[in-house]
Amino acid sequence: MASKDYYSLLGVGKTASADEIKKAYRKLALQYHPDRNKAKDASDKFKEVTKAYEVLSDTQKRQTYDQVGHAGFESSGAGQGFGGGNPFSGGFGGQQGPFSYSYSTSNGGDFGGSSDPFDIFEQFFGGGAGNPFGGARAQRRPVYSLTIDFMDAVKGAEKKVTIDEKSQTIKIPAGVDDGARIRFKEYDVVLSVAPHKTFKREGADVISEIEIPFTLAALGDTIDVKTVDGVVKLKVPAGTQPETVFRLQGKGIVSLRGGGKGNHYVKFKVVIPKSLTVAQKKLLEEFDSSKSKKSWF
Repeated sequence: MASKDYYSLLGVGKTASADEIKKAYRKLALQYHPDRNKAKDASDKFKEVTKAYEVLSDTQKRQTYDQVGHAGFESSGAGQGFGGGNPFSGGFGGQQGPFSYSYSTSNGGDFGGSSDPFDIFEQFFGGGAGNPFGGARAQRRPVYSLTIDFMDAVKGAEKKVTIDEKSQTIKIPAGVDDGARIRFKEYDVVLSVAPHKTFKREGADVISEIEIPFTLAALGDTIDVKTVDGVVKLKVPAGTQPETVFRLQGKGIVSLRGGGKGNHYVKFKVVIPKSLTVAQKKLLEEFDSSKSKKSWF
């Protein structure tokens, strides 16, 4: 596997989105994790896909990788200058796993994910896995799960929970995604984000679908669009086609890794009426006739 580039290792194309890369890594990590796969080469394969994810999940490292290629990151000094040393030169220390996030508040509070990639399996199975690469591991932290609403994940929130018969308040940072882990005191909390009836999420971007009548699509108008930040005005140009997508820049979700906010994408579904009055039919027939039977969509 070492001869393949990082995109090939994860089985994705060079234009793959961050979400596609994360999903590909999650699947392969589950497949090759040595605690589940007893094949002799499982450990090496797990190291390779984790290394590939570490580079491709980081925007800056991915851009550098696309410029210098695979060989540049495989050399002994490749990590230097690309973010502070090769994270794999001494095991997995310092590597950011795919379902861990770091967050700091102004008052010094800290949310962070474990740097150990094997801890992702605590999130999946709720148990501790031994280190297949040898060496003693630190005692594992208790792991709890917490389900939160979509908008709580987008905006951040405070949740009261009971742990060890004690009432606790957990601060949820804005921008967390499904599967994120929060380090809370001596515990780790894995978040499950409930789906939203209107919004779908892809990383920091939000997608929604809006139905509009065919008359509005044909004539154009200004409509109200709901975003995670509230209602905004959107001008629909005359002649808008079905499945057209408009981008509302900066109206998405704040990125935990920095870089501002994502975008909101609005996809239009043009609704054709199932029944028409006699007068409406006559008008459409006149329009159709005036266009010499050409399609008016």
